[in-house]
Amino acid sequence: MRHCNFRSHVPPWETCNAFKSLTTVVSCDKMSSTGAELHVSGLQGLTKIDTTMGRTSDVCADDSVPTVRAQNLDELHSLQVKKSAPSTPRGSLTPKGGATAGTPRSDEERQRQQLQSISTSLASLTRESGPQVVRGEPGKVPIASVTGRAAYDPRARFQDTSDSALKFTHVLYNLSPAELYEQALKSEKGSYITSAGALATLSGAKTGRSPKDKRVVSEESSRDDLWWGKGSPNIEMDEETFLVNRERAVDYLNSLDKVFVNDQFLNWDPENRIKVRIISARAYHSLFMHNMCIRPTPEELEEFGTPDFTIYNAGKFPCNRYTHYMTSSTSVDVNLKRKEMVILGTQYAGEMKKGLFSLMHYLMPKRGILSLHSGCNMGKAGDVALFFGLSGTGKTTLSTDQNRLLIGDDEHCWGDGGVSNIEGGCYAKCIDLSKEREPDIWDAIKFGTVLENVVFDEHTREVDYSDKSVTENTRAAYPIEFIPNAKIPCVGPHPRNVILLACDAFGVLPPVSKLTLPQTMYHFISGYTAIVAGTEDGVTEPTATFSACFGAAFIMMHPTKYAAMLAEKMQKHGATAWLVNTGWSGGSYGVGSRMKLAYTRRIIDAIHDGSLLEAEYTETPIFSLHVPTAVDGVPSEILMPENSWKDKQAYTDTLKKLAGLFQKNFCNFADYEVGGDSNLTQEILQAGPVFDQAS
Repeated sequence: MRHCNFRSHVPPWETCNAFKSLTTVVSCDKMSSTGAELHVSGLQGLTKIDTTMGRTSDVCADDSVPTVRAQNLDELHSLQVKKSAPSTPRGSLTPKGGATAGTPRSDEERQRQQLQSISTSLASLTRESGPQVVRGEPGKVPIASVTGRAAYDPRARFQDTSDSALKFTHVLYNLSPAELYEQALKSEKGSYITSAGALATLSGAKTGRSPKDKRVVSEESSRDDLWWGKGSPNIEMDEETFLVNRERAVDYLNSLDKVFVNDQFLNWDPENRIKVRIISARAYHSLFMHNMCIRPTPEELEEFGTPDFTIYNAGKFPCNRYTHYMTSSTSVDVNLKRKEMVILGTQYAGEMKKGLFSLMHYLMPKRGILSLHSGCNMGKAGDVALFFGLSGTGKTTLSTDQNRLLIGDDEHCWGDGGVSNIEGGCYAKCIDLSKEREPDIWDAIKFGTVLENVVFDEHTREVDYSDKSVTENTRAAYPIEFIPNAKIPCVGPHPRNVILLACDAFGVLPPVSKLTLPQTMYHFISGYTAIVAGTEDGVTEPTATFSACFGAAFIMMHPTKYAAMLAEKMQKHGATAWLVNTGWSGGSYGVGSRMKLAYTRRIIDAIHDGSLLEAEYTETPIFSLHVPTAVDGVPSEILMPENSWKDKQAYTDTLKKLAGLFQKNFCNFADYEVGGDSNLTQEILQAGPVFDQAS
């Protein structure tokens, strides 16, 4: 490297007069013989500085780089970001109803058709055309635009032009997580990046679902298929009221400068995939659904076309309390005939996830496919197990096994080809989360993950998962591929084992029992677990909880319909059902002790490897459950609950008490008939607990 010497006749700290006549000589090894004399001019028109110093290429140490090829900042910024391109040539796919390989479409035509479809989705039923939509963020050069044309509703009473119809609605279409982070941080108060890289957000006043505000339209195409009345989660509303709420939601969305649009899929089974469109006002909602639904490839997105179902999430705007059927400012409405869902008055993102699950509980059984609220994993030998269980039963812990592949943690279908995950992500509880207890979930909370309603340090942004200041229902939503042992695609063969989990705080159910098909239907319909109530004057009392099909809030048809389909598929494919108690042993809560997780894992392992099928069995009183006499690694004295109770009479009394609660709960389902025949219901009833209540 060449060394340069810089000499000045006058030090730089001398007076300004000195600088007016300053001559600086710069000498360098091998410098041009002409030298270089620079005249530093003030404001008196002196000689312009010669920066070439008499040479063009022979410099001391030239580490300069070419300047950017841009004339202004906007042009410079345009160089920073390049357009995404499909990974395969356009037109190479031939999806149903899409363009053929011989008729590729230009980018302009494809974007115009996408915007036309979105404009139609956003159309008011009272106008002949949809809103004018433009793709891209407000304030930037639009990517494409279109004046919408909607399906005109002849029933509309008003045909006019509104202010919202005169403006452009900017559509932010299928944005990436990075883009959605930017939108949330820029526009949504309460959005932060945590130390792990996740996006922390707030869901507003509602931190959980609002089941009492959920409505289902009673209309001719689906009315007779749905479960109405006592015990049903389906609260009816009429079509006119739905349209009033839809109009309110659409008008609100069209009044905004920008809306987020996600076009995605449900169900990893390609033959029974459902196309869904989610239109929302928040980047948080868009990122949540990006994670929870199946993400289309660029090629699939090009041929997406018209969605099978559309969600209008106007949750930041309340419903009109004076509207018929409204009981609060919140309303979550499903119209199966119109294939639409409207959300007003709640920003809790879980409403969208579970609303689509309810949709699948209707659509899939109509195709002969069983929809299930369950976890699902697969062993190395291809053996699939389904896990059913309410909160606190250990469903997530037991279905997440380092030695088995995770197909999914919550929603599945069981069809003719096997099982498939409905979703593309996981929605995990975060309260008291720790790396030691849930390492997979802990590690999945990173860039791209949505963290709902968590509390974090204002400086370090480290999350305190034990803090319940906002809510106990803190959640993380992340793509399923964030789980290291996830099976992609999320499909598997027919299940070999069906595991019903119950946390029995009464302490009278055995740790494991093998069920007959009628018993499977009975306990599946019951959906039992028990929780421990609060302490008052030093007395604790378990409370029985029943949720039909282990997810009563989401089912659309009568529980017996799903139970019969489950038994039919189990019989056809040779699956075995097991009832596993992860609750108490040796007495009820307060007397006995919680079943050790190590014992439960040994039981689950014995189910997976098939050794439990070879065991000898004995029968319990009242519930008539078949209990193995031995399980490797599990003390034999706890397998029969009565043997672990010191007070035998207390055991009998508690067993009868729980049996009575089962019977009382099942009264909600006892009148179900299949084609006017109640034989199936009677068979299921006989598989439940039987005892003389007078004894």
